[in-house]
Amino acid sequence: MVVRSFAAPPTPWSRELAEPKIDPSAYVHSFSNLIGDVHIGANVLIAPGTSIRADEGNPFHIGNSTNVQDGVVIHGLEKGRVIGDDGKEYSVWIGNSTSITHMALIHGPAYIGNNCFVGFRSTVFNARVGDGCIISLHALVQDVEIPAGKYVPSGAVITTQQQADLLPNVRESDQNFAAHVVGINESLRQGYRCAADIACITPIRQQQEKSPQLNRNSPSGFNKQLNTQINKQNSNQTNHNLTDINAERNGSMAGDLAQQIRQLLGQGYHVAVEYADMRRFRSGSWQSHAIPNTSEATTVINAVQAALVENEGDYVRLVAVDPKVKRRVSETIIQRPTDKAAVISNSAPTSSNSYSAPKATANGSANGNADVSGQVRQLLAQGYRISIEYADARRFRSAAWMTGPAIEATSEASVISALNSILAEHEGEYVRLVGVDPKAKRRVLETIIQRADSKAVSIGQSNGAPAYSAPPAASNSNGKGASSDVAGAVRQLLSQGHRISVEHADERHFRTTSWQTLPAITATNEAAAIASLENYIAEYSDEYVRLVGVDTKVKRRVVELLVHRPNGQPVAATRTAVKVSSPSNGSSYSGNSIGKISADIVSRVRQLLAQGYRIGTEHADERRFRTSSWYSCSPIESANESEVIRALEACLAEHGDEYVRLLGIDPKAKRRVFEGIIQRPAK
Repeated sequence: MVVRSFAAPPTPWSRELAEPKIDPSAYVHSFSNLIGDVHIGANVLIAPGTSIRADEGNPFHIGNSTNVQDGVVIHGLEKGRVIGDDGKEYSVWIGNSTSITHMALIHGPAYIGNNCFVGFRSTVFNARVGDGCIISLHALVQDVEIPAGKYVPSGAVITTQQQADLLPNVRESDQNFAAHVVGINESLRQGYRCAADIACITPIRQQQEKSPQLNRNSPSGFNKQLNTQINKQNSNQTNHNLTDINAERNGSMAGDLAQQIRQLLGQGYHVAVEYADMRRFRSGSWQSHAIPNTSEATTVINAVQAALVENEGDYVRLVAVDPKVKRRVSETIIQRPTDKAAVISNSAPTSSNSYSAPKATANGSANGNADVSGQVRQLLAQGYRISIEYADARRFRSAAWMTGPAIEATSEASVISALNSILAEHEGEYVRLVGVDPKAKRRVLETIIQRADSKAVSIGQSNGAPAYSAPPAASNSNGKGASSDVAGAVRQLLSQGHRISVEHADERHFRTTSWQTLPAITATNEAAAIASLENYIAEYSDEYVRLVGVDTKVKRRVVELLVHRPNGQPVAATRTAVKVSSPSNGSSYSGNSIGKISADIVSRVRQLLAQGYRIGTEHADERRFRTSSWYSCSPIESANESEVIRALEACLAEHGDEYVRLLGIDPKAKRRVFEGIIQRPAK
């Protein structure tokens, strides 16, 4: 590999002719350009088409295990400087394990911390980005300091410190994705290095020529060969072959595994199996193996047995899924590449060398305190590290767990003492036990040991009361259900044959209008539909909830109605004028008319104005209606009801043979809170 790196040219401000310094373990593609005083750390990947020019501002630092992807440009101003983690001045500092993705622009002076993610075509200029931040795609960060652990949404323009301070925190799912990207690029770095080394790639090519059919249809076989060569080439690096979970795979583990499957099924969980070769295991890219969705233990055990045999030589893990909350409750590796496929027997477990699922309790919950202590003992015996995560009810629903204090102890008594302290501190919240393999830096177990409706328990060495119990069903009598106005909207939508659905969003997603859809309300009876809506409002009482009416014939939304805000108070709303009729004037009004505007529309306008919203109108002919290409009517700047009604009448009169819809706009969030069709053309 010939890397295109050049010394900095002599300039009036610098005549040092500094050259890039590249760690031997890094991979810099020959189609990238490195110029001047650039330091490339260990295990860095510089992809094709990148331009890193320290010919004006300098020096640049790119930390260990960072990846700079295709088309990235890194440059700096002559005078701007930031202070790096080593206390020295830099034009651009990029920390460790950070991803600078396709077409991003980093222009110094700029500091980007460790474990960050900069999305496609985003720009960072004259800014400092703290550790663990995620900048989504097409964003601009300029002249600000982003605190650690913050999330910059797609398309955001952050140019004032006030905007930076109000950014939301990064979610766990975002962090996991960023770590996944780093893992993928680490595998690519190793692959590129092997491809450029004749001693590494020749045995793989020879094997490919001997077994062309295997390599054509089984890419995982090729990956195994590639990784074997890479591990031989990089024998001085960390060994990724992990210690086996069970030394006696064909002994007691088989009985334990069968018992574990029975217990998971007995608790109402679904059982799934995932597998990964060495490369996918390092990057966390597991693939699913089909397992029947049944509670019949023999069928599931046979399917798991078949999965172990079929994927012999790969990592295989058993996954338990709670179908009620659609969340994983445990992930357990049951086979590694060095194992032979186990024969799962139906005998009782006889060894403590492997995990077994927590025993079910009378109320269907899991993990009595003795079971937790047993799991702690097994994890410690296998050399795994133990940590704790907790979440309140809202964070539990969105899987946004918070990490508890680190448990550094290695003795069972000390760990259990620490667990008891954490459970007492987070009484009334969900708490889960996490087992981590410190060599592979992978989780091997996640088990909930306390639920939000439980009191803190004391974990001991003997049988005792369960650590948690199943949460009770949500009550519908919380006084936060749908108002009579919303009930009227439901009634009218049902009478017109429209479908009703519900969407919800937390504060961050509400600001970016990224609503999440809940299962549609299929009831055709008004009382049942309102009861379903009240259940959704109660379940998502700390989020925004809106009612959506859909015309199934033209597959268009006819109303979007905000019915609940996160402060727990439902938003007042009235019936929507969505009834389609064919009067002589072609309008779609329903209810008693007041002049040319129906009483329903007048009531809707009155409520929107009372809530501080602005009123707007749009119109479209038949062709534009089908493509949702609406035109705006004359702006309505007034907040006076009579003036707004007059403006509505003028729009309706001017566009009497077109579709017209009423808009409610939140001027603070600059978001639409209501869209309702109030006129349709005569057929």
